[in-house]
Amino acid sequence: MAKIILASGSPRRKELLQKIGLPFTVVVSDVDETISHPMSSEEIVMQLASRKAYAVAKDHEQDVVIGADTIVVLDGEILGKPQDRNDAKRMLKQLSGREHSVYTGVAIMQANKQYLFYEKTNVTFWELSDEEVDAYLDSGEPFDKAGAYGIQGAGAILVKKIDGDYFSVVGLPVASLYRQLQRFDLPGATISFPSQT
Repeated sequence: MAKIILASGSPRRKELLQKIGLPFTVVVSDVDETISHPMSSEEIVMQLASRKAYAVAKDHEQDVVIGADTIVVLDGEILGKPQDRNDAKRMLKQLSGREHSVYTGVAIMQANKQYLFYEKTNVTFWELSDEEVDAYLDSGEPFDKAGAYGIQGAGAILVKKIDGDYFSVVGLPVASLYRQLQRFDLPGATISFPSQT
């Protein structure tokens, strides 16, 4: 029977899939994330999600493999994971008081079938004081996250508003993903809401 495989080592993506009750396993893909020619933000996240999914799907042809990639974009510049504290501070100061876009691309693969989609969410930050930026940097949270913040953690206090899918900003648009999974052959893999008791 076909299984769902998440081709990502992201603890945030794993947690989001767990929250909606879909049974899955994790197989981490190790791919080159270099983009060698000009692409739109939408194309970049779908290309990278596709690479991640394919790296796992080629060894699991009957299973349904999910790959995902998230980028933060401000004024056409992709803000990746910061290299160090100064880089993280630069990003946060750039985002302060501004609206930016978060793109998450998703690739779903099974045998010769593939479906790609993306979600774009606009996020607006409050004006951030130097003290607020330094305090957030001191928390250690920004350093493994695109754009140097995590909306699901302490970074929530930086965010004034969002327009779009919150979970896409976290790293996986689970509502859209669940609906697109209906295109694939997954006998028995139905949603089951985890008990809250």
